[in-house]
Amino acid sequence: MVKVKSGLLLLLLVPVLLLSQIAAADDYREYRLGVGDKVKVDIFGHPELSGDLVVNGGGDVVLPLINAVSAVGLTTHELAERITWKLKPDYLVNPRVTVELLGYRPYYILGEVNRSGSFPYVEGMTVLNAVALAGGFSDRANRKKMRIERKFGEGRKKIKATPNSKVQPGDIIVIKERFF
Repeated sequence: MVKVKSGLLLLLLVPVLLLSQIAAADDYREYRLGVGDKVKVDIFGHPELSGDLVVNGGGDVVLPLINAVSAVGLTTHELAERITWKLKPDYLVNPRVTVELLGYRPYYILGEVNRSGSFPYVEGMTVLNAVALAGGFSDRANRKKMRIERKFGEGRKKIKATPNSKVQPGDIIVIKERFF
């Protein structure tokens, strides 16, 4: 009886685990590029046109022949399509372009931490992870008052945060001071 129940439980958990993996893959596919992200552009059969690139301050990646291609706000798939269309009419007959995300733009942490600044983003990061990388909370930190400033469209939105809040690339984390 116990074996049957544990087997049934396992059968019920497997689809849940698979769905969570699919959701994580969808999040990666939907990731929108921003300034500071690192990508690998591969143009099949043309290594001289391929390379590892960083989205520059203007929001572009710069490639031989076609120069600047706007990348901010696009997924890697959308960027590959845009590069394909820029190459197609004048330079290559049937370009096959892939774009792979190599590295995320940094996040920033300010306020009552021991080392404010920019830090490399790691997938799945929380505010508490970010604080740890910044040397921990300062003595004056209010561990219950923190916020994340996140880019939405053309502006930024202030979001109340907890130590378990998820951090995204480009976020600005602010740790407030306690008063006493």
